[in-house]
Formats: sequence, structure tokens, C-alpha cells
Amino acid sequence: MAQLPCFPGDGILTTAARAGSDRLDSTFRHGSTPQTKVPEVITVYFWAIKILSTGMGEATSDYLAHRMNPFLAAAIGGLGLLVALLIQLSLRRYIAWSYWLAVAMVAVFGTMAADGLHFELGVPFYASSAFYFAILLVIFFAWHASEQTLSIHSIYTRRRELFYWATVLATFALGTAVGDLSATTLQLGYFASALLFSGLFVLVGLCYRLFHINSILAFWVAYILTRPIGASFADWMGVARSLGGLDWGRGTVALCLAVPMVVLVGYLAVTHRDMGRDST
Repeated sequence: MAQLPCFPGDGILTTAARAGSDRLDSTFRHGSTPQTKVPEVITVYFWAIKILSTGMGEATSDYLAHRMNPFLAAAIGGLGLLVALLIQLSLRRYIAWSYWLAVAMVAVFGTMAADGLHFELGVPFYASSAFYFAILLVIFFAWHASEQTLSIHSIYTRRRELFYWATVLATFALGTAVGDLSATTLQLGYFASALLFSGLFVLVGLCYRLFHINSILAFWVAYILTRPIGASFADWMGVARSLGGLDWGRGTVALCLAVPMVVLVGYLAVTHRDMGRDST
């Protein structure tokens, strides 16, 4: 299977910074080798699971919000995220099922966070998009100021892992708000929005391949774009036909997206296709 852009970005991480970080936290070491807490190789499977998780999170969040009190749904989503992150943080190295469980719960809660600002507090989508974008920039600034890198291939200390998951949560909330902004405020509709963000995702990959743009920038821009891609497709499949959707129902859409996601995660857990050659 050919790999999509790996976005290594290792050049920003200096030898001194790496050595200092190695001393910072020995939690993720096995012998003398740092153990990464995220996928080592970014393949097509990574992007496929990421997009499926975003759609599943959108559909699940909407399903829960329509089936129960939104604040209760947010509490359940927050508890699920907390449990998933505690499991992930307790492990010494990357494990496919725990990593993607955390991503899935971030997808659910990130949707609730973005929707809550709009539907419960009345914040316009353009304002919530700007708010979450500002939060993301602050996290990136703090991460880089602390670690001298934003590379996902250097997540082998507790502090970097916390920065990583804070960034992931912010990207999910931002992507949700931007997707809703495009589909509703700008009135493009869910399907057209999905196509728009898919085109931008492909464009980023082409710019990386053909023009060699900064690998870390390319990765995080692509990562953010996967959120409105998955969410827009999920909304299009789940909402009523009167709203431009297929009216499959949010619960059905969540299940239909969760099944292939679980299958792909299981495949990676068995084959280790997203780990280095020396990984077992």
C-alpha cells in the first residue's frame, strides 16, 4: 500500500532539544529507545480512519443531543473522553485501539463543544470558528515554545502527549465549527461543503508532494480539514431531505461509520502497518 504524505518534520527538532526531552519523562521509554505514543507512519489507513472517526463523532453527538438533554449528553461525552484519555496516557507506547478510541471520543466531545457554543449559547459559527482557531494557535505557540517542535513523530514524553491531545481536541472543535459555517451560514449545504473540504485536503497533499511545503504545516492543515470532511458527509447522510440530506438517521450513520473504522483499526492492530519496521 502506497503511503500518503508522512509529514515527518524532524528537522525542527534539534539534538539538544531531543536530549532534553528524553530526560524530561522516562515513562515512554523501553530500554534506551523512546517509545512513541502516536502512529509512526502516516498511511492511507490513518487518513481513512480519521475521516471515519470525524463522521462517526458528528453523527453520535447529534444522535445523543436529540435523544436526551444536551447537557447530559455533553457530560456523557466528557466522561467518555476522560476515560479514553486516561487509558491512552497510562500506556507506554502506541497501541492502535487505545489511540483511536481516544480520537473517537475527542470526535464526539469536540462536536458537542462546538455545537454547544452555537445552539446553547447562541454564538454564531463565524465567531466560534474564530474562537477555536485562536485557541489552536495558542496551543501551537505554547507547544513549540516548550518543545521546539510540533512534529507528531516526537510524541514520546508526557508533556508532548498532553500538547498533542489538546491540539487534537482544538482541531476537532474548529473543524466542526468551520464545517457548520460553510454548510449553514454560507448556505453551501452539507454535500457541497464535504466536496469543498475534500478538494482542499487533496490540494494540501499535492502541495506537499509537488512543492515540498513544510511537512508539519501540511500535516496539521490536512488534519484540521478531515474534520469538516467527515462531519459534512455524516450530516448529509443523516439529516432530513428537506435540509438537503439523505435522511438515513444519525444513529444509523454513526453505526455505518463506526463499523469500517473498527475494522481498519483492527487491521492496524494486527499488521502494525502504521508502525516502524522495527516495531512488533
